Amino acid sequence: MPHMKQRHRKLIGALLIVLSIIVWASLATSIYLAFPPGLPWYVLIPYFIVAGMGWTLPAMVLVKWMARPDASN
Repeated sequence: MPHMKQRHRKLIGALLIVLSIIVWASLATSIYLAFPPGLPWYVLIPYFIVAGMGWTLPAMVLVKWMARPDASN
């Protein structure tokens, strides 16, 4: 099986990152809307930090994959 060129990995990776952000934002919003109303700020702030930064871990894995150099044959 031929190896994928970096150019193609970058295109696929960029599309996957955008898709993952959309999915993560939808999931985080759905979870937030399930919270009971009137929660104090000290409960909401940690949630928003995790929800706001949670997409970065999958994105880092994708960026590492995208940046991998082409295999030399």
